[in-house]
Amino acid sequence: QVQLVESGGGLVQAGDSLRLSCAASGGTFSAYAMGWFRQAPGKEREFVAAITWSGTHTYYADSVKGRFTISRDNAKNTVFLQMNSLKPEDTAVYLCVADRGRYSWYAGTQESDYVYWGQGSQVTVSS
Repeated sequence: QVQLVESGGGLVQAGDSLRLSCAASGGTFSAYAMGWFRQAPGKEREFVAAITWSGTHTYYADSVKGRFTISRDNAKNTVFLQMNSLKPEDTAVYLCVADRGRYSWYAGTQESDYVYWGQGSQVTVSS
């Protein structure tokens, strides 16, 4: 069983930056593809970014491409989401996810690709 704990959220102004962290425990972190989803009030949960177990491949939603960067440190069992040029529409709860941990060459962009979910970290961007 993998536990995921997000941190780093907060209240910022439009144009600011934030870095989210997700610390994993309970499994072989380097085996898992990791990702981030977000959910805004009254909206469907949506994919944000994902990274393969090795960090070789990354995937982004069009809405964050060029502004957000996902990375990982397998030695520290942590995945990061660097968010730059934040916009009010980025306001949401950000959730860290992990897949089944099979050293997949691919990191999915669908909710069904992931088995483990964190509790989420609130990001609020004021205009």
